[in-house]
Amino acid sequence: MHLDIRRLIGGMFVLIGLLLVGYGSLAVPVPGRPLWIDVAWGGVMTVFGTLMLGISIRAARLRRAPTVDKAPR
Repeated sequence: MHLDIRRLIGGMFVLIGLLLVGYGSLAVPVPGRPLWIDVAWGGVMTVFGTLMLGISIRAARLRRAPTVDKAPR
């Protein structure tokens, strides 16, 4: 089994990003602090985490792909 740190980082960013989006969309507004900042950064974190997970899955598929020998005949 191969441990890929991108999978762990991606999962963490997706989880925290979704929590921020949920908090920003459901919280009661406080004067002087706009809630769209939470939603925006939560979206950025979610997208980054999704990209990390996608790269990790792609790397795992490439590792499992059979290699073709290019030996001369």
